[in-house]
Amino acid sequence: MTDDRKPLRMVACSGCGAKLFIPGDLPPFQTVACGKCGHEVMMPVLFRHFELRSAIASGGMGTVYRAFDTMLQREVAVKLMKRELSEDREALDSFCREARACAGLNHTNIIHVYTFEEHEGQYFLVMELADAGSLDNRIEREGRVPELDVLDVGIKVASALDTALKHNLLHRDIKPGNILYNSEREPKLIDFGLARQAELDAHAEESIWGTPYYIAPEKIKREREDFLSDMYSLAGTLYHALTGHVPFEAPTIEGVIAAHIHTPLTPPIQVAPDITAPTSEALSIALAKLPADRFKSYDEFSMALTAARSQLLVNTYRNQAVDEKGPRSWFRR
Repeated sequence: MTDDRKPLRMVACSGCGAKLFIPGDLPPFQTVACGKCGHEVMMPVLFRHFELRSAIASGGMGTVYRAFDTMLQREVAVKLMKRELSEDREALDSFCREARACAGLNHTNIIHVYTFEEHEGQYFLVMELADAGSLDNRIEREGRVPELDVLDVGIKVASALDTALKHNLLHRDIKPGNILYNSEREPKLIDFGLARQAELDAHAEESIWGTPYYIAPEKIKREREDFLSDMYSLAGTLYHALTGHVPFEAPTIEGVIAAHIHTPLTPPIQVAPDITAPTSEALSIALAKLPADRFKSYDEFSMALTAARSQLLVNTYRNQAVDEKGPRSWFRR
């Protein structure tokens, strides 16, 4: 009499941490749902010396996995490029560009790339792990992100973009989905697949790159693109997080794109009156239609956001003191 029972293997769910048994003969990268939280669980796959343990995100270029580097004994993220794209020169160039751009930048708030390799015909990136969700996830979950958190993200990502600019790079696709959080809730700028050198002439490109809800007007008009275009996209991203609305809304994408050029911006404070005036003003300047009307540098933008953050904290502490001990207590020594 034969034993028809299938072999089982115990794995940890990356969603809730529960230990569960899954079929030991589960094909590579195939998943089953965790019985406790419903998160997709897969059998660990050894890829070179990286043990791929669970999928974090997937997109047009490939899938990012939470993985363990068995050589250096650390957690990492491994981005596997789709095999069918390995023969696509444009896709491969974008993948290589992302690897080289990130590898050349050393900043706390830019995702670190450890290596870029090919294995059995499949290209892959090994990166710093940032698996605590994205700013986009926070907007979807919370509706509006607290002002202090938004300012912190703005200050840190502006600094990251300034570092990229000093290395002659523009990001060109700043959006909430490209700002991830690590386990310490530190924001990390990702996806330099559209990055290019700052001095190249944008007129030479036939296509307009970027995400419609955050794209700068000059890019739509095929005018000169520089760091001020990234600044606009960052400000649009912060506007969305702060108010729960993108800067310009319309029934169609074409309407959204046209609004970037023709529709006056509604200041954030008019959308959400509890926002402080300095924050609203800083974002409104960075979202000016004309690049010349925006901040002249990332330092200026960061200083405006930092000043707004300081004022917000002063107001918060003052209000807390008034509520707890009366109107004069905050000024006592």
